[in-house]
Amino acid sequence: MSTAPRREPLLRVVSRPEKSPRQVLLLRLESVLLSLAAGGVFILLIGYNPFEIYATILSGAFRSRMAVQATVKYAIPLVIASLGVTLAFRMRFWNIGAEGQIIMGAVFASYFALFHAGWNHWLLIAVMLLAGALGGGLWGLIPALCKVRWNTNETLLTLMLNYIALHIVSYLRDGPWRDMEAAGFSKIARFDKNAALDKVLGVHFGWIIALLLVAAVFVYLGRTKQGYEIAVVGESQETARYAGMNVRRIILRTMALSGAVCGLGGMIQATGADITLTTAVAGGVGFTAIIVAWLAQLNAPMILVVSILFSVLEKGAGVVQSTYGISSNCAAVLQGIILFFILGCEFFVRYTVVPRGKGGCRNAA
Repeated sequence: MSTAPRREPLLRVVSRPEKSPRQVLLLRLESVLLSLAAGGVFILLIGYNPFEIYATILSGAFRSRMAVQATVKYAIPLVIASLGVTLAFRMRFWNIGAEGQIIMGAVFASYFALFHAGWNHWLLIAVMLLAGALGGGLWGLIPALCKVRWNTNETLLTLMLNYIALHIVSYLRDGPWRDMEAAGFSKIARFDKNAALDKVLGVHFGWIIALLLVAAVFVYLGRTKQGYEIAVVGESQETARYAGMNVRRIILRTMALSGAVCGLGGMIQATGADITLTTAVAGGVGFTAIIVAWLAQLNAPMILVVSILFSVLEKGAGVVQSTYGISSNCAAVLQGIILFFILGCEFFVRYTVVPRGKGGCRNAA
């Protein structure tokens, strides 16, 4: 048996000493500047002026009242879904199912929009809001029940439930809810005007609900007993049990609430933006919300800020694509480059890479 000393790797990942809030802020600002520089290099390589492209992204999101409204419309479901997954992530329950919870919230609300459109307008809107929260909450409860009963992997289960929810919409579209006046096309009928959300300042009032949810989640997580219990369970379930907390109940309650918030986003998207139910009602927002929640450090007010920045990037990239004739793939690559640097910053907040022979504690990532 060889007794030769183990060769030290060329590079090692080691923990950083805890940084001050000012240092963390500066590091994140540096990551934004680096992302813009890297994106600029990519733009140059495909033959365009980076300054013109970036200016078009900003102007595309704010160049007119209609553009601002479109940016806000994109931000609404993103803010709500990000708040929903934040509730679960604070508890270290990895809810990757916001997409499915959005869809099921839209499905439950759409039932009333399609079959009870003659009700009083405000009663109908209130019932649809409750139905959306109920649909998303029940869909969030499924993986929570499996977790507390059989200790299943919540990441896989919530992910799979996304596709089940999507196929439920396909079944309804092609079967019982199919629009018989669609001349052979498989689609669900457009909702009656009575079932659509009213507009405030040119945008459906879902933006008001989103702002109220930001405040509510901020207070709930930081100022209530239930929020404290979520934090303790996230740190250590054993500690929570030792303190007399009912961990099973906290997990079930929090996931029901997480799903309910996402379900509200689905209801708002279906009745405020789409005015119908389609398989694109979530549109990938549930997955983007995961990135937004982590970039915002699971902080509700920061979720609002990051969601707006994402919406500006999304709307502006669409304008760049149409203005310069750039392929949608190039626009996606540019967004990916920017996100890569910003997300990578979070790694360097906590860790650093040191070469062979240098010091540093060996707590690897």
